[in-house]
Amino acid sequence: MTRAKTASPVTVIPGDGIGPDVVDAARRVLDASGPAIEWDVQEAGAAAVASEGTPLPERVVESVRRTGTALKGPLTTSVDTAHGSPNVALREALGLYATIRPCRALDGVGTALAGTDLAIVKMNTEDVYARIGYARGSAATAALRDLVRRDTGHELADDAGVSLKPLSASAARRVVVEAFEHARAHARSRVTVVHKAQLMPETDGLFLEVAREVGEGYPEIALDDELVDTVCERLVSRPAAYDVLVMPRMYGDIVSGVAAAAIGGPGMAPGVNVGDGCAVFEAAHGSAPRLAGRARANPIAVILSGALMLRHLGEREAADRVEAAVAAVARQGATLTYDLQPAGEPASTGEVADAVIAALSSSRP
Repeated sequence: MTRAKTASPVTVIPGDGIGPDVVDAARRVLDASGPAIEWDVQEAGAAAVASEGTPLPERVVESVRRTGTALKGPLTTSVDTAHGSPNVALREALGLYATIRPCRALDGVGTALAGTDLAIVKMNTEDVYARIGYARGSAATAALRDLVRRDTGHELADDAGVSLKPLSASAARRVVVEAFEHARAHARSRVTVVHKAQLMPETDGLFLEVAREVGEGYPEIALDDELVDTVCERLVSRPAAYDVLVMPRMYGDIVSGVAAAAIGGPGMAPGVNVGDGCAVFEAAHGSAPRLAGRARANPIAVILSGALMLRHLGEREAADRVEAAVAAVARQGATLTYDLQPAGEPASTGEVADAVIAALSSSRP
């Protein structure tokens, strides 16, 4: 007698804006793909602020620590600075030190650039996002201005604000290792370091130095480097030139946006934030509050994030089938949301999920 496989526990965070629509669509696809998943639904974001006074209650963090895996919708960052970004807070609380964003163009998506098939690996910590800043006119900024003058001879303007850009060798190393391990696991042959080392040798130069040290441990994978502005230009002219790109945090946000455009927009761009013992799977797009509750949002990015999650859970066959089903729906072109269907009748969020489930059913072994 064959014993039924134990369901995999997964935290699901529906999110704000379009989050509940696209996450529900993705859950239906993942449930239809075969593996048993035990969903632990945890509300966060605006609803949690209204009921609990915080966009990220500790119960949400504890759930992800318990399950080790989460499927997450976008959370809106309030203009109320007392709360800050719940997306960043979640990554910091769980120690999610890197983001991986695969970008692959699918046939049938007319706005995609043919041949795009790459992965972006970026830091989630440090860099200018460390939020170490000195406001214009403050006493602390005046003291910093004096320090800079004494140490470098450089004069900061009296009305300057300053943001610091810390970047440590240890944080760089674990992100670069993640990039090489991703390349090895997915049979990719090259890692490109994205930087501005000639202008910032103390930070970007350090990142590049660490990458070269790490690369020596992966002799089967080529390592090269390019300036961030060069990478952005080539992503819109010949994206097939890239395989795996690794970079500090701010460049990662910019390059991810350009790469998403190369595959049809953020609605096509999946991702995962990884740490030691935890992985949170989410699309690259935001909460798009103007589309909330209108069933117009493209769920493909979250569905593909779910496929990444299935692979993380050891369900490779199901992950392959989900990705193939999405590709089939894109190729047919009849059931796509408004962002991919500029001429003709766009499909709803749920209709896209239904089409992917139908494609799954036709391919079931």
